[in-house]
Amino acid sequence: MPAIHESKTPGQSPYKISEQLYELCQSTESVSSLLAADPSLSPGEAWKKLFGHHAADGSSKVNVEDVGKGSLDAQELDKAKSCGRWGSQEPSDLFLRIYHDALCTLDDDLACGMVSPSLMGTSGTMPLTIISVIPDIVRHMSNLIVRAEKEVYLATNFWQNSVASKYITDALRELSRRAGERGATVVVKVIYDRGSPRQLLEPHYAVPESEYTAAAVGLPPRHEIPHVDLQVTNYHRPLLGTFHSKYMVVDRRVAVVQSNNIQDNDNLEMMVELRGPVVDALYDMALVSWHKKLEPPLPMMDSPAAKSDSAGGPEGPAQGDTGNGTDYGNGSISQQNQDDDLLPEHTSEDPHYDATLAGEVRRVQASLQPRPGETPTDAVSRHLNHTVNAGFAGDAPAGEAPPMTPYVAHRPRGAVPMALVCRAPYGPPNHGSLANPQNAAWLSALRNARRSVFIQTPTLNAAPLLPAVVEACERGVDVYCYVCLGYNDAGEMLPMQGGHNEAIAHRLYAALSPGARERLRWFWYVGRDQTRPLAAAAKRRSCHIKLLVADGHVGVVGNGNQDTQSWFHSQEVNVLLDSPELCAEWERALRSNQNTLRYGAVGPEDGVWRDADGNEVPGATGVDAGRFSWFKGVAGAVKRVQGTGGF
Repeated sequence: MPAIHESKTPGQSPYKISEQLYELCQSTESVSSLLAADPSLSPGEAWKKLFGHHAADGSSKVNVEDVGKGSLDAQELDKAKSCGRWGSQEPSDLFLRIYHDALCTLDDDLACGMVSPSLMGTSGTMPLTIISVIPDIVRHMSNLIVRAEKEVYLATNFWQNSVASKYITDALRELSRRAGERGATVVVKVIYDRGSPRQLLEPHYAVPESEYTAAAVGLPPRHEIPHVDLQVTNYHRPLLGTFHSKYMVVDRRVAVVQSNNIQDNDNLEMMVELRGPVVDALYDMALVSWHKKLEPPLPMMDSPAAKSDSAGGPEGPAQGDTGNGTDYGNGSISQQNQDDDLLPEHTSEDPHYDATLAGEVRRVQASLQPRPGETPTDAVSRHLNHTVNAGFAGDAPAGEAPPMTPYVAHRPRGAVPMALVCRAPYGPPNHGSLANPQNAAWLSALRNARRSVFIQTPTLNAAPLLPAVVEACERGVDVYCYVCLGYNDAGEMLPMQGGHNEAIAHRLYAALSPGARERLRWFWYVGRDQTRPLAAAAKRRSCHIKLLVADGHVGVVGNGNQDTQSWFHSQEVNVLLDSPELCAEWERALRSNQNTLRYGAVGPEDGVWRDADGNEVPGATGVDAGRFSWFKGVAGAVKRVQGTGGF
């Protein structure tokens, strides 16, 4: 396990935005704009044509472990500000510092950011956040899919034929039916990572219909969706370059970025819906990820979200409007109708698609109303159990917390500054891939926050992150870590993977001075219906959310875990945003939808959770994993490949 130590770089930051990078950010050229001009190109060819002469020379200029240290002068912050298109809202200095540090990693390798530099710094709106179990997230995805007019691009790490996937496949069938009624065809692209030996020769493997319709995946065959033109890619960069991304873009007008895969499990997850110019950045990133020729091309290639009437900015319509005739009606979301309790639940066996986001919110909230003979806690347990834990009971007292609200409809507001902070996949089994926008953003947030940093992640063990947590606490910043007890313990105990969560918590507290120890607030995730953490191995109540919030107004939300795999190998997609209002609404929802803050705190003396009688969590690994932890790690790695371990 890596040593935890402080590293001090006084004075000014040595990292500056180069003139070459500045010009690329100022440019109007992007992979998506070039493909719109010349659809005969593949995204990979378009990238090479635009940026091939900027290829990395192999000599890294950025030591990411020191990113975020030292100060930036006003001129350098202004330069960072000029490298984005922020809309009408001024970005804060903290946001600009984080964006600056993320941007500087592109001088090493433009491709590490997975998006054209001219689109990386942008703006957008966020009508919706979902904090709930997977069925609630795929419910919303299914509603977006059936409303599509022209195209759908869906990306996930692991796709498993499941109840979760049936929401998507049924929506594709309904989409085909609706498209047929209006005499149209909708283009759908699906990309996932289901490792194949063929990827040793070609990481982007075009999946034939015979494979994607087989039992393991279960996508519909062409004859069942005659008005959907479906193309499927299986992407993995051997050995360890996992396609860990999870997002969807519909009609180049709305995008969702989420933490979950398409599979059934007990995880609490998080999704955000985005609109406005940021959708163009995600669209560009999606094209870069696809890499090969789009057959057929995406119909909205020449219709940027930023130029549409539904861009979500101050001059456009309300942020809930899809721009294709479907009004999301945000103004009525908070108003509960008397008949809401009678709304049937939208399930994989009995779909009930809604025309508006307001309708979706009311339908989901109705499913949390107690049925005859149920207490409010029973209703929450039923919702969290869904398809995997039928009958598992909760013991949380009713009424001590606000009601669980899976769908958080944000108040309409203008576009806020946003940026994509991603990382590209890296296959070799070493730690050679560290400099990228994702890692730089996380480190810079920890090192430049003045009051607090909140992190929620299933696993936390990345070697560069740990000293940054210590440094933040020592300089007086409160660091809150919501982590899942026992999540993927076996896999994290493999050599070079960083170690399991309990050992990390213990070692962080041991590394802190007595005065700083009280500023590390480590909590094990506790389900909304529970009063104690449950070991993830039991698969009853786990959490897979990936979120960081600095000083209550700058957030990073997306796909990346705070573990070795996400820091050094997997392709990840994250959105950096600047909004105290959105971050405050996230905080309220996180308090409502889990009991972590109430019951999950560990002891600051040793980082161990104990109940009132001094007992640790049954089934947990413990701080010391034992002499044969490497053997458990091998077993955990096998489970991850099979799709039953943590991703």
